[in-house]
Amino acid sequence: MILKVIQKKMYRNSLIVLSIVLMQSCASKKDILYFQDAKNYNVENISYQNSKIQPNDILNIVVDSPIPEAAIPYNIKSLGGAVNFDLEALKLQGYLVSQEGGIDFPVLGKLLLGGMIIEDAEKEIERLLAEGGHLKDASVNIRLINAKVTILGEVIRPGTYGFTEQNITLPQALGYAGDLTITGKREDILFIREENGVRTINHIDLTSADWFSGPFYYIKPNDIIIVNPNNTKVKSAGFIGNAGIVLTIASLLLSSIVLISR
Repeated sequence: MILKVIQKKMYRNSLIVLSIVLMQSCASKKDILYFQDAKNYNVENISYQNSKIQPNDILNIVVDSPIPEAAIPYNIKSLGGAVNFDLEALKLQGYLVSQEGGIDFPVLGKLLLGGMIIEDAEKEIERLLAEGGHLKDASVNIRLINAKVTILGEVIRPGTYGFTEQNITLPQALGYAGDLTITGKREDILFIREENGVRTINHIDLTSADWFSGPFYYIKPNDIIIVNPNNTKVKSAGFIGNAGIVLTIASLLLSSIVLISR
């Protein structure tokens, strides 16, 4: 009689354990779907955010003139004397911004461009060329060629990704990494940004669209995005937290109860 009571209690406890495991291993739509309140933001004006030139940026600067020969002294010669469009080669030929925000430019010498957006830096060089009597009606084109974003954690392909576009968005950056895994914590993306000598750490909820008009919709060079694992992944990292192991143990326990009761 006592043995049967014990068997019933063990059977009941095993069912409770199984129920808890199954409940914890399930994920609801609110934990997975992106931008669930997007209908509240379906019509919004887009405000592009141009990044400022920072130390360690590499700039490709091309000066054009109505008389092409007159612009030659203001352009760095390509490696080997030929035009080279390879990005890594362009980085070697580019202007590295110093810690003080300066570059050494042909003829004009030291230029402090740090803290300027690209468009303002272009206008500044055009102004210096004209007012210094060097080159009239010059057209200056600047491109940041070592912009990169680092994406770590629960994504398909973590790593550092370069880009040459002026504006890319956070969803685009995550797309470079192949999107989040199913175990990525979508409601708490860690966003690290260094700008003007200041590091900020912020949190983004990808299940909402309320951050679209904020400062983190557009990626800036050297941003770091970290996708932490959700609770299910964290629990599965431990022995008892692994749903498969728990189910196996519970199955063996139930089989033992059945054998004992015979």
